[in-house]
Amino acid sequence: MRATLTSEFEAQTTRLTELTADTGDPGEAHTRDALIAATRQSVTQISDALRRMAEGSYGMCAGCTTPIPPERLEVLPHARFCVPCQQKRR
Repeated sequence: MRATLTSEFEAQTTRLTELTADTGDPGEAHTRDALIAATRQSVTQISDALRRMAEGSYGMCAGCTTPIPPERLEVLPHARFCVPCQQKRR
């Protein structure tokens, strides 16, 4: 899982660099800004997941402290919450 997260982190930071360097068409600035915001959020989430791995808390729900099911982590490797706790947060 660490390799997957590291690879995705590298891909997203590269994408962020490209997006912020591209001044592009002024008419597309709103779309570009939204992409930059989403990519920054992704980089932050992945970075947090890698930090949790280093601390030994990766895979534990930040809400109820139970293990997050491996199936959820495979789909969403940066998940901080189990499904029930995530639903409560909405």
